[in-house]
Amino acid sequence: MHAAVVRSFDHPPRYEEFPAPRPAEGQVLVDVLAAGLHPRVRSGANGTHYTSDGRLPLIPGVDGVARLPDGRRVYFVADDDAPGTMAEQALLDPRRAVALPDDADPVVIAAGMNPAMSSWVALRRRIAFRPGQGVLILGATGNAGRMAVQIARHLGAAGIVAAGRDPHRLGLLTDLGATEVVSLAGDPVRASERLGRAAGDVDVVLDYTWGTPTERAIPALLAHRTERATPFDWIQIGSTAGPDIALPSAALRAANLRIMGSGQGSVTAVGIVAELPSLIEQFCAGTLTAGALPVPLAEVEHAWTAPADSGRRVVLTASV
Repeated sequence: MHAAVVRSFDHPPRYEEFPAPRPAEGQVLVDVLAAGLHPRVRSGANGTHYTSDGRLPLIPGVDGVARLPDGRRVYFVADDDAPGTMAEQALLDPRRAVALPDDADPVVIAAGMNPAMSSWVALRRRIAFRPGQGVLILGATGNAGRMAVQIARHLGAAGIVAAGRDPHRLGLLTDLGATEVVSLAGDPVRASERLGRAAGDVDVVLDYTWGTPTERAIPALLAHRTERATPFDWIQIGSTAGPDIALPSAALRAANLRIMGSGQGSVTAVGIVAELPSLIEQFCAGTLTAGALPVPLAEVEHAWTAPADSGRRVVLTASV
């Protein structure tokens, strides 16, 4: 078969012939139709993701849309120890796959499911989110943050504060459901003050940035919080601004601040798969939208290194 193959963490994957994987007991060899080029895929391919074991060569890709031997189409999440999905064929565990409706667009599903799952699973599996609560999305101008705005709205958030640095993309978020947008650009002290005034009383933070923005945001929000004993859930999802923060101990004593993560390991594979059908349903209904840019698998090296289109997710297509 042909696949995107990583032979060095310092170079992008190349389109090569590669031995087709052999199914073990309980696995099925399937034809891949589409696989999204997510930030999670990039970090796995350059060896920086926390699940990376350093072994090469590897095929990147963590999920995709595939055709089963009987012709049915499914969305699936690859096993952690299986070859990736950016190939003409991949191994599928039926326990980690969900059938797609006939009207589902495989490219849209491949583009949207991974970024959507980050906030969907966080709000439905990591906390007991209730309609009427307020949500701050820190890093809302990325693809996952943009999706989080739509999901928070769909799940009934009363107020959605979207914060980010890109002024153009911030301006588009009110149409997706944000009730207020906050620019994090410019002087950091003023940006933190803007954020504190706008989001001090939210119930939940979906944090895609971590690093310095989070270090500044936590004290700013607590300083503007009306009732500090009210539960305040901070869910760490991404780390686009850095892997670490310095957290004053007083922040944990002076408020009911509950910091947690949402990702592989904090939620079981069974729990994640259980959320897939309802999420797919929202894409098929048009409740959630995903900007997709289909690119043939053979052009993976170019797609990997080309300037990113901030509003669209690259999807590599093999057998569509």
